[in-house]
Amino acid sequence: MSEKIYVFKRFERLWHWSQASLIIFMLITGFEVHGSYHLFGFAKAVGMHTVAAWSLVGLWIFAIFWHATTGEWKQYIPTTDKVVAMMKFYSVGIFQNAPHPFKATALKKHNPLQRLAYLGVLLFIAPLLWFSGWFYIFFAQWNAWGIDKYVSLEWVAFFHTAGAFMMLIFLIAHLYLTTAGHTPTSHIKAMITGWEEV
Repeated sequence: MSEKIYVFKRFERLWHWSQASLIIFMLITGFEVHGSYHLFGFAKAVGMHTVAAWSLVGLWIFAIFWHATTGEWKQYIPTTDKVVAMMKFYSVGIFQNAPHPFKATALKKHNPLQRLAYLGVLLFIAPLLWFSGWFYIFFAQWNAWGIDKYVSLEWVAFFHTAGAFMMLIFLIAHLYLTTAGHTPTSHIKAMITGWEEV
């Protein structure tokens, strides 16, 4: 018999879906700016990408404030407990109908691999995108700031694109792992309703 627990608060769900929408939109516009295809046109894609980027920065600032003031930041403290069990489950056990080694609770929403993945996004992928993106946005000021001799637009583009591909890989893995619940849609339902069936 299963039970339901309230795992994701209203703000977490709003933050999650808003962040996902902005990141997907930025991937679409960013790869157009990069020249991968033509959808909106270069100038329009640049403008929309920039607005979405600043919107995401604002959302992240608000989310950091919310996590800090509510204590929810503790959900992201990395742990090595059950990491090997989680790796075995995702690589083999999930295909053998093995029991899930982690049980979500309101105080422990994320399994050890999720915590490590989110830490990687927060400490590596996001800052790589932020800083390279800001260098892009403020390219016209490089000369006035005296950094044009030390910073190459080609390298900024390389690192920003590398960060975008890392975010895309994270997104694909994240989407795949949403199907790893007791039903293929149970984790998605939890992020819509807030209630996780365990």
